Amino acid sequence: MPLNSNILQWLSLVGAIWLQSINGTNSNFPAYSSQLKQLLSLSQLQLNNLAFASDAGKLFGWISGVASVYLPLWLVLLIGSTLGLIGYGLQYLFLTHTISHLSYAHIFLLTVLAGNSICWINTVCYVVTIKNFPFDRQVAVGITSSYLGLSAKLYTSAVNAIETSSPNKRAKLYLLFNSIFPLLACVVTSPVVREIGDHVQESSSSSRRRTRGGFVFMFFVTIVTGCYAVLGSLDLSKLKTLLPPVKNLIGIVICLLAPLVIPLGEKIRCFVEDKRLINRVKRVHNSTSIEEVSSRLENGVATKEEEDHQLRDDDSDGIYHGLGAKEEIGAMLMLQRVDFWLYFFVYFSGATLGLVFLNNLGQIAESRGCSGTSSLVSLSSSFGFFGRLIPSLFGYFFSRSKHMIPSPASIGALMAPMAGAFMLLLNETNVALYTSTAIIGVCSGAITSISVTTTTELFGTKNFSVNHNIVVANIPIGSFVFGYLAALVYHKEGHNAHNGKCMGMACYRSTFILWGSFCLFGTFLALILYARTRKFYSQRH
Repeated sequence: MPLNSNILQWLSLVGAIWLQSINGTNSNFPAYSSQLKQLLSLSQLQLNNLAFASDAGKLFGWISGVASVYLPLWLVLLIGSTLGLIGYGLQYLFLTHTISHLSYAHIFLLTVLAGNSICWINTVCYVVTIKNFPFDRQVAVGITSSYLGLSAKLYTSAVNAIETSSPNKRAKLYLLFNSIFPLLACVVTSPVVREIGDHVQESSSSSRRRTRGGFVFMFFVTIVTGCYAVLGSLDLSKLKTLLPPVKNLIGIVICLLAPLVIPLGEKIRCFVEDKRLINRVKRVHNSTSIEEVSSRLENGVATKEEEDHQLRDDDSDGIYHGLGAKEEIGAMLMLQRVDFWLYFFVYFSGATLGLVFLNNLGQIAESRGCSGTSSLVSLSSSFGFFGRLIPSLFGYFFSRSKHMIPSPASIGALMAPMAGAFMLLLNETNVALYTSTAIIGVCSGAITSISVTTTTELFGTKNFSVNHNIVVANIPIGSFVFGYLAALVYHKEGHNAHNGKCMGMACYRSTFILWGSFCLFGTFLALILYARTRKFYSQRH
């Protein structure tokens, strides 16, 4: 029996969730960066350059956007996962001495290749969710992209389930999993992660109401998954006893399988409705004249038209999020807009800066004498997961409200606590480190999620795949600028130390002040962007 469009619609969302959950391969870099530095005998500047190389792959993310327009999406997925297999796989083979020699330049280029692979999978996930859920694109993108924040937690749980003692073996496992997990996920999901067609937009009112019910269940599953991830990230002895590494990994996998309940329930509903329809036709055939059958069918069509008319009335305030954009423009015109450059540097001073902090988290923890780097990475991943989810949660349930905060203002409101978190890091306690990591994780995750919607609102959906890849091209720029400055301060403070390893609060004190100041500046830019677009957002409510 062929699958109907509603089932395929939900299967595409589940597939996008699975892809995003394994696609954040660069987010687990802090968990093994110290070991990689030791295994390859790298300086702090060289290690920082590798972190930059992973982000530099996004400079070429626009290629995946163009490819998604001209190539089948399954092929785009396989190209992306193959790039990751080569980028991470060759590094793994080198560390295990299967390959005898790789220069630092080779490793740098392989890391760029691996970083670019993320863009290909991300692009497919965004295109599919936006096209397959035209009335709920904001919430669909929000839910799927939130699982990208779960990647580091998933990879850390997988590594913990196999190896807990040897840091060097753990570093090799991270590279191995980074190379094979995305490829396996792309092969499994490529049959369902595709555009369904224009008839999705013509679905009936009852179908759209079922879609709303499906999203409510999806929010429930996602929140439970996030809570489980946070609990599993806490470095508590009682939790470790109740939830050993293998059980923790099994729990994460079950949470990832849970969204399948929706397409399965839709399949059962279709089966039951088909049975009822067959029985009804039999009864009509046995007891009703042809004229009466025609009359009933006509009444049924009229009722459906009334339902669809009522749905359009319900949708007049944007409950299905099929809202218009400020303008539909391509990349060249976008680059000429003042709003784009304001938006570009807002993202640069917010989400990008948060990512740079997370990239340096391993070295920050080591310099402060904190041994729980893996738990910190899991914590930032889990809170980043919630940060990505919260905007879509509020947008979905409070979209009728005239007091909804426009996207630029929301980004500005999130950057203020991030600036405070950087200043809190000047406190030398582990509590300050964990608290700041959680705040930066949730705020940068939320900004990342909101930015997808902001790009469509300001510049339209038609050229989204290319436009948004241009926006996130600021990530490698910020990674280089902010990361390089941090590495210079670290190298200066640790110049006279053994092996150039800096220990103490002085290693990052100036860096935290600089990062916090940039974050405050970005908040100011976000307010300017909000002032320039306030008229547009007021018309949408």
